[in-house]
Amino acid sequence: MGMIETIPEFMAKLLPGYSAAWTPQPGPQTALLQCPIFEIFYGGARGGGKTDGMLGDWLLHSTTYGELAIGIFFRRELTQLDEVIARAKSLFQPLGAKWNSQQKEMTMPGGGRLKFRYLDKDADAEKYQGHSYTRVYFEEVTNFPMPGPIDKLRATLRSGGPVPVGLRLTGNPGGPGHHWVKSRYIDPAAQGWKIISEMFVNPFTQEEAWIERVFIPSRLTDNALMMKVNPLYVAQLQQSGSAQLVKAWLLGLWDVIDGAYFDVFDHSKHVLDMSWLKMLPPNLTRFRAMDWGSARPFSVGWYAVSDGSFGLPTGALIKYREWYGSTGKPNVGLKMDAKLVARGVISREEGEFIRYGAADPSIFIRDGGESIADMFNSQGCSWVRADNKRIAGWEQIRMRLASDAPMLYFLECCKDTIRTLPLAQHDSVKVEDLDTEGEDHALDETRYAVNSRPFVTDSQSRPENHPPPQIRPTFKQLLEQSIKVNRKQSTW
Repeated sequence: MGMIETIPEFMAKLLPGYSAAWTPQPGPQTALLQCPIFEIFYGGARGGGKTDGMLGDWLLHSTTYGELAIGIFFRRELTQLDEVIARAKSLFQPLGAKWNSQQKEMTMPGGGRLKFRYLDKDADAEKYQGHSYTRVYFEEVTNFPMPGPIDKLRATLRSGGPVPVGLRLTGNPGGPGHHWVKSRYIDPAAQGWKIISEMFVNPFTQEEAWIERVFIPSRLTDNALMMKVNPLYVAQLQQSGSAQLVKAWLLGLWDVIDGAYFDVFDHSKHVLDMSWLKMLPPNLTRFRAMDWGSARPFSVGWYAVSDGSFGLPTGALIKYREWYGSTGKPNVGLKMDAKLVARGVISREEGEFIRYGAADPSIFIRDGGESIADMFNSQGCSWVRADNKRIAGWEQIRMRLASDAPMLYFLECCKDTIRTLPLAQHDSVKVEDLDTEGEDHALDETRYAVNSRPFVTDSQSRPENHPPPQIRPTFKQLLEQSIKVNRKQSTW
């Protein structure tokens, strides 16, 4: 097509009446239509012309490739598509496009077809196995807590002819999917416009292949049409959310997290550097907690209870080690055998006396065979059923964090806890609870830990006779303790 400025001319030659329908605005919107990269994340701010950009991309694609162009446009909920469909009708029908309301499908003048569908969970993506599309669009991807449903649709991007396939996504800061979107598209190139390449190896041919993606930032100031048609839009946004979130929407700031469940978390107060590890007296009460997972990550955390002798308040919990069983991809577990995980737990706490371990109660379920707890116990790694109260547990974490002298700390090596805790969002229905569709494994494990040692403020009545859960030490632990005692006695 040549230079950016030739796009309207190119379209006008192929599609009579094009100019009367829509013309891309200069800047990011035009760049979107011209960009040949396979995967494009477009947006970052409210009012940046994202929907028009996606529909404009489809208009150019379908006009260029005719009936070989097959597209599908997703939102998380079908009702969220109403505005998109209305806009598509206003742009495409004057050009001769036909709308099928029953199939929710637009047939373009050249024969290209664009479907409009919803996609909520991984199971919804299974319905599209075997489908083939040349364009897949996802709008407002930060509404998706995890990228699983989106990633599954990648397999549908294939073309039987000389048609370039592409994945196009839009989104704004905030929402339950803020973290994974930021991690995938923003963190590698915060200012955008930089092509990010990821290498894959064909297991059959051993040939290397590169998948490219790019972030094209678009802000309200790039949408001159919006500013002209609705000069009060900025004022409307300012009434739609907190000052922090509005600022993020207007400027496309991804470091702003609105609606965080643990808004009291302060990295400077609650995260300790690794020098504190050597400061923990060896005689402190130590315990562990676990949230089990196989296909999803497991999380094991080790905690010490402060005795007040080294600068932290008496009763404060210090999470000094974690083991997060993840592939590195959001919410994807290692699928490790439970006995292997058990041996990994024991090896990591060698030389320590772990007083007890509190674990997800589901590991004790026997379904026709050994339970997960049985498998752990066979390797000398014992657990007690954790207190699984959710809201009370979240409140325990909050109270410990919010205390004038914090009563919960994390060593900086506990990276996945530190990463996911400030990103946790309120459940949209049960607002006092945590959104369970997010990456909450390290948080569940922390909840089991704090529930095992309830914290109360001075204004609350302290429960009587509420000792922490006890388990019998393993033979190995008793032997190690005996050896330590004998060694100490022999030095006198």
